[in-house]
Amino acid sequence: MTEKTFEQAMNELEEIVKRLESGTTNLEESIELYKKGLDLYSFCFNKLKEAEKLIVKISDDKVGEDNNA
Repeated sequence: MTEKTFEQAMNELEEIVKRLESGTTNLEESIELYKKGLDLYSFCFNKLKEAEKLIVKISDDKVGEDNNA
């Protein structure tokens, strides 16, 4: 998957969900969309985990600064 933003991936994932829920795709297309959806889900999940780690680090650094003041 080419690097895209979290927002782009979420929008694409939402479109895939809409298409799958519509019931207008055939079996093969549904399977391909499902696989792509899983890839996008994994991408978004990893981006959120990275953001969470960064927030924790920033918070821990700030708390450390406050304790040293």
